[in-house]
Amino acid sequence: MSGAAGPIAQECVEGYLFATPPVELLLFRRPPARGRFWVPISGKVEPTDPDFEGALRRELAEETGLARPRDVFPLDWDVTFPSESGAPWRLHAFGVEVARSFRPRLSDEHDDAAWVGPDDAIARLHFEDNRAAVPRLLARIRDRRSPNV
Repeated sequence: MSGAAGPIAQECVEGYLFATPPVELLLFRRPPARGRFWVPISGKVEPTDPDFEGALRRELAEETGLARPRDVFPLDWDVTFPSESGAPWRLHAFGVEVARSFRPRLSDEHDDAAWVGPDDAIARLHFEDNRAAVPRLLARIRDRRSPNV
């Protein structure tokens, strides 16, 4: 999905919420007016955000009510894509560990949420870059748990 030319018109963030063990991801479904497909939490970086992680933490609070995740870490997955207008936007992806008991407060951006395994997440996620981020997330989780790192 990369390859859009020109300066980046908008920076964006997305967060893949997960719990372990076993690894499950919390996905969110857009309402019918927004396509009715499954996605991670995402949003635009605002001028008042201190950095990309700060933007993600704001989006998590706005879209789910999550104030204090267990852990937030970059996936080093930055995807450039064309916006609806054709301007290049860039997305910065993060892993977000939460308690398995976490139940999101849905905003008007989502009408459902579901805990699913990694294979089901890949099958449900609408966008190619979202599906490609899941194995990257799993590798980061494994690396962070390994005593050899």
